[in-house]
Amino acid sequence: MTQDLSPLFLSLKVASVSTFFVFIISIALARFMSRRNFFGKSFLDALILLPLVLPPTVIGFGLIVLFGLNGPLGSWLEQWFGVRIVFTWVGAAIASFVVSLPLMYQSVTAAFNKIDSRWENVARTMGVSEWRIFRTITFPLAWPGILAGLILSFARGIGEFGATLMVAGYIPGQTETIPLAIYFAYEAGQMEKAAFWVIIISALGLAIISWVNYWRKKTEIRIGRE
Repeated sequence: MTQDLSPLFLSLKVASVSTFFVFIISIALARFMSRRNFFGKSFLDALILLPLVLPPTVIGFGLIVLFGLNGPLGSWLEQWFGVRIVFTWVGAAIASFVVSLPLMYQSVTAAFNKIDSRWENVARTMGVSEWRIFRTITFPLAWPGILAGLILSFARGIGEFGATLMVAGYIPGQTETIPLAIYFAYEAGQMEKAAFWVIIISALGLAIISWVNYWRKKTEIRIGRE
């Protein structure tokens, strides 16, 4: 019997969209947090990292409160734009975004903190704009950490289950990601289908980890030669 591959394509779509926004927002947050000292900084940092320690059901409940039809954001989007978040793939992407952001944020913040600020200060004394400093100095130096965060975020987005189930639900062909396909196939006694998706997501995870290890080893060799 031919296997429906829509869960694979949907998982890749959800993870790609969430990783794109995670990339933009985490870099902005990490850049701001690594270069500023202000009252409440520790609290804001803890708030960004909070999804790391919260159960997925808590994250899912919070997203439903915000984006549900009776929630402040959900009702606003429905009323003014006719956009519904819950029980759509967009809801799955938002859930993946929330759980992936702390991983990317941690990695990027660590990468920015490792950069010697003297390089940036020298460029400032030469009249270089902040945007050009970031584009030509900060970002390239932090790229290894940024790339590691991107890969981790993408992998986390593919594997998200709990919050996705609560926000997006299980609608075959629309919100059925690989983790949901595995769970409901098992519940229905379709062990071959569940095993198929277990093998697929395990192969994806193995490929991602193997590539990260290869890239890290290659980078260490290049740095050692320099």
